[in-house]
Amino acid sequence: MAKDRPQRLVILLSGRGSHFENLHQNVHANSLINAEIVGVIADRADAAGLAKAQRLGVATALVRPDRHSSSNQFEHALVTQIRDWHADWVILAGFMRILTPTALMPFEGRMLNIHPSLLPKYKGLDTHRRALEAGDGEHGASVHFVTAALDGGPVLSQVRMRIDKTDTATDLAERLLPLEHQLMQASVALLTRHAVEYRNEDIAIDGQNLVNPMVLGRDLDVTGHWQPHCPSQ
Repeated sequence: MAKDRPQRLVILLSGRGSHFENLHQNVHANSLINAEIVGVIADRADAAGLAKAQRLGVATALVRPDRHSSSNQFEHALVTQIRDWHADWVILAGFMRILTPTALMPFEGRMLNIHPSLLPKYKGLDTHRRALEAGDGEHGASVHFVTAALDGGPVLSQVRMRIDKTDTATDLAERLLPLEHQLMQASVALLTRHAVEYRNEDIAIDGQNLVNPMVLGRDLDVTGHWQPHCPSQ
């Protein structure tokens, strides 16, 4: 069931902000996604996504770790800013920092990240190269709840694509990015249409436990409609 009011999103980023830009375009142009981006936080002054948000009239904040005496103080500043914007959901979209419980606990069950691999495979960096080196026939991206374990929180949704024999890591990255955008859009739309709950390392949607991550194009579409997938016996 759709929420009564737009869900308030805060985006955290460190770089070019392509996920933010795509979300902004779809959230503000698509009445099926009942959300609003109320703020963008960057941890780097040269993050292109920060400038994009400013040009689009979205509230922004620069919270730099080198301007704080400790990582704890840096994360307290992050938490304060997110709370000031009254976020319903915090979306890590290319935010290249590992957060500790200081930042995680206030938003437990309300913070999601997108990662360019089919988790639990290839947590961390260089996911495209690692998929090729492993000889995988398939690659993809995952949206997961953020926990203290690096890329280890329960996975909400995934998108999959074939790996061709001639692919390089650059090829995979370029082909995957637009699919990542679709996955993030679909996942945010899902949050606005359904009761998505994080429960003790499990995910429930409208009270029904999610046994496996939703796959875009099979269980989930870009407007946030989902259909539980029942594997054949």
